[in-house]
Order: sequence, then C-alpha cells, then structure tokens
Amino acid sequence: MATKDTCEIYCYDEEKVNRIQAELQKEDFSLVSQLFKVLADENRAKISYALCVDEELCVCDIANIIGSSVATASHHLRTLHKQEVVKYRKEGKLAFYSLDNELIKQLISMTLTDQKEEKVNV
Repeated sequence: MATKDTCEIYCYDEEKVNRIQAELQKEDFSLVSQLFKVLADENRAKISYALCVDEELCVCDIANIIGSSVATASHHLRTLHKQEVVKYRKEGKLAFYSLDNELIKQLISMTLTDQKEEKVNV
C-alpha cells in the first residue's frame, strides 16, 4: 500500500510559520527567481557552464560549443547579459563574454557535483 505524501490532518506550528513568514518578508525573491529562470534554459545553462570551464569565449566559440547559429548564441548571451550573468568586451569586431557573477560558477559546480553524486549512489 502506497503512503500518502501529504498530511492526513491539517495542523501547523504557528510560531514556526510566523517566524519563517517574517524572514520571507525581509528578502527579495524576484532576483532569485529571475536567476533560476534564466538558467532554466538548457542552452543558457550550457553557455554558463562553458564560461566556467574557460573564463572568456567569443560568440562564435559559444555558438560552436552549444551547436547553434551565431544568432541563436547571441540571443542567449543577450538574455544572460540582461540578467547580469555575463559581461562582454569588444576587441575589434569580436565580442568576448565572461561570467559577471562568481555565484553562477558556484551554483553550476555544486549542481553538477550533486548530480554526479546522486548517480553514483543510485
């Protein structure tokens, strides 16, 4: 017989709920959700990872790495730049991108490490 994954009666710890609600009101979760939303696209996640592996890549390199057109890579890079995930610099006619936020590198690294550990433990 399968166990239910919900409470079978309704009761809650009022003190705990009030304390956590107060903490939630102190924080701005819009930035957190925007960051995860922008990384939720697989190609943008791959671009971010590629920029973890190599600190700086031009748009053409990125397009080849993710197997897309330069236009598609540029679109993803603009989205990442708008959310302050990446920054760019121009060198002549080339645009080079790098991560603009060390936290992104840590998030990607931790997620991939955790994913690998889960596969080993299965």
